[in-house]
Amino acid sequence: MKIRAGYEIIHTCPKPTPMILTLSVHPSRVNDLESVDRMLFDPPIPANTYHDSFGNFCHVIEAPAGQLKIHSDFVIRDSGKPDVVAPDAVQHPLGDLPVDTLLFLLGSRYCETDRLSNVAWNLFGHVPKGWPLVQAICDFVHGHISFNYAHASPLRTAFDAYNERRGVCRDFAHLAVTLCRCMNIPARYCTGYLGDFGVPIDPNPMDFSAWFEVYLGDRWYTFDARHNTQRIGRVLMARGRDATDVAMVTTFGPATLTTFKVVSDEVA
Repeated sequence: MKIRAGYEIIHTCPKPTPMILTLSVHPSRVNDLESVDRMLFDPPIPANTYHDSFGNFCHVIEAPAGQLKIHSDFVIRDSGKPDVVAPDAVQHPLGDLPVDTLLFLLGSRYCETDRLSNVAWNLFGHVPKGWPLVQAICDFVHGHISFNYAHASPLRTAFDAYNERRGVCRDFAHLAVTLCRCMNIPARYCTGYLGDFGVPIDPNPMDFSAWFEVYLGDRWYTFDARHNTQRIGRVLMARGRDATDVAMVTTFGPATLTTFKVVSDEVA
């Protein structure tokens, strides 16, 4: 299948404001692009591009005073296959894990493993390790949190989401990631495009989506606690410890978001 994806984001700044943008397709998907995922600015401004410590594409800009439109529109190929399911994928003892996965066992800004460790072991200490354990965590988070865009908050952590029992996709991902880490499973936060492919059309405006990956067996597997079902057509943008590492726009000064549009549609 082919997917047309892109975004239009407009900020208004009272004065020149530095920003870091993490909006490009992840390097692992660049070879699937049918057209260039080029970040454009109106008015035109320069951007410095780099790879962060997690391998994501990032851009550093200085937004001018006034209005700045950031946009992109591209087509990407996708296998059309659903998320991989591997019920026999095993969980490794800590000492057998690849060293580059160990970072994703630690607490982070939105994933307070210290505050949820007892909760995790009380809930899941009896569940067989490996795939069944991750699935049990997804089942719990999916049923524990009520999804509503009105409940979005940039300050809500995994611990908050557990107690408030409400949130958006990032809160589902943060809580699931935290519970996995508490149970000694490396877990990392992901963000990208997820259109309504093979599922009923969501009447809400399209948005970027958050999911997560865990390390089992000898690879990373995709899980999605919000939808809690296999999906097709994910287009990864960035991975990190939590939303801090993959924030789409990080501003270093006052900036007001005035327009936010996301597209992820199948090309007929």
